[in-house]
Amino acid sequence: MNSYDAFLLVSFGGPEKPEDVMPFLENVTRGRNVPRERLLEVAEHYYHFGGRSPINPQNRALAEALRGVLDLPVYWGNRNWHPFLADTLAAMKTDGIERALAFATSAFSSYSGCRQYREDIARAQAEVGEGAPEIEKIRVFHDHPDFLGAVAAQTREAIGRLTAPLVLFTAHSIPMGMAGGCRYVPQLEQACREVARLAGISDWSLVYQSRSGPPSVAWLEPDILDAIRQAHARGVREIGIVPIGFVSDHMEVLYDLDTEARQLCEELGVVMRRAATAGLHPLFLSMIGDLVDERRRGEGLRPDLCTPECCLPGTRRAAGPG
Repeated sequence: MNSYDAFLLVSFGGPEKPEDVMPFLENVTRGRNVPRERLLEVAEHYYHFGGRSPINPQNRALAEALRGVLDLPVYWGNRNWHPFLADTLAAMKTDGIERALAFATSAFSSYSGCRQYREDIARAQAEVGEGAPEIEKIRVFHDHPDFLGAVAAQTREAIGRLTAPLVLFTAHSIPMGMAGGCRYVPQLEQACREVARLAGISDWSLVYQSRSGPPSVAWLEPDILDAIRQAHARGVREIGIVPIGFVSDHMEVLYDLDTEARQLCEELGVVMRRAATAGLHPLFLSMIGDLVDERRRGEGLRPDLCTPECCLPGTRRAAGPG
């Protein structure tokens, strides 16, 4: 049986006050030559909510909830904002942690959702230097029954009072070049089919949101706003939105769904209900505990091993959730 002495929650990170917004976005886009005008445009999404993303508070709540579920000390580190992974690993080293399991807040395989987190961890270990803890990343969990059950439960709660809704499952769009190097789309399709079965949904589609690349680069489609317009044109008057690609209600959910998609539905006279993300659902917490036990038993190792061809970055890197 494998032995671990800590659990590491790894996430994207987000600003917590207005003055954090631009430094955070610069971290996210470093090395990608994103025009400053585009950063200022995205920054407005954060300023719309007081300059604070809900992702850090939600990760604090998740870490605290996990302390009541796991028999390991729980640490938390981010890719793009405080607490940074290197700072967290340095604290783990000081605490005498030698071997930890890492859980990334991404259910599906892609460069930005899986391999890049491995690279982030390796970079943080190198920064900490000798004595940095060994870290093993837990597999993606798109097919775990408790993840699917949590999403199905949130979906039923959202659409329960609708009569004949179209359900749009939505996930963060990524460049086609990146999608071709991973199992992102097949995993999403599989998860959507299973949640639809569990929730008793017959009319549904998988759509995408939060595209951030230039028009010259092809990204996954259809975009959720286009899908809403097309549904309205064919007579749909009730829509349920399920952000299956996100595990917390962070900025892409609050702005792209609760603001832009809701505004469009109101303009079209379409009733919209948005399902909550898996978040702190008891089944989601149970799933994390089960994934830890899976690794302790030495199971689930094959999905964790990235081959040289797995989850490649593609032509451009996706910005990811924030």
